[in-house]
Amino acid sequence: MISLNLTLLPILMMFLFLSDKPKVGEPAPNFSGLSTGGKTITLDDYKGRWVILYFYPKAFTHGCTIESCGLRDNYAELTKLNAEVIGVSFDDIEKQEEFKKANELPFDLISDKDKSIAKSYDTVGLMNLYAKRKTFLIDPEGKLAYIFDKVDTATHPQDIIDVLAGIIKASD
Repeated sequence: MISLNLTLLPILMMFLFLSDKPKVGEPAPNFSGLSTGGKTITLDDYKGRWVILYFYPKAFTHGCTIESCGLRDNYAELTKLNAEVIGVSFDDIEKQEEFKKANELPFDLISDKDKSIAKSYDTVGLMNLYAKRKTFLIDPEGKLAYIFDKVDTATHPQDIIDVLAGIIKASD
């Protein structure tokens, strides 16, 4: 039994490294999802603008509220950088609407109940119960420009602004 497992190890390792994880410089996976306000939005709706696509585990939890409110508080600065914010979690659309209203969020939240968006961005958490906290910066042409794999909810909005401003400055 042990020799069989050791035989399969290289195959398993190869599978892990060949996964379809989104990579910087590649086209961002397109998506379509029901968002707050009752509309279906897609990544293509934002062509020509930067997109800050952030995944969060669950509406109304402490960390998710801090992160979302931080993005709200910095929304004007983000829009000056030609960026739009979109939040995604597995919460149903009613919960997303409540979360948006309670926290006065000026951006759309998507209900990814079927987890299709999270799967395409490799953000499905433990046992498929929640979305991993992860943020993707998508450039105006639809390519992944930066991936925040580790997020500190308290500093994340400023981290996004700093990275985005740096990318824009470097491309000028």
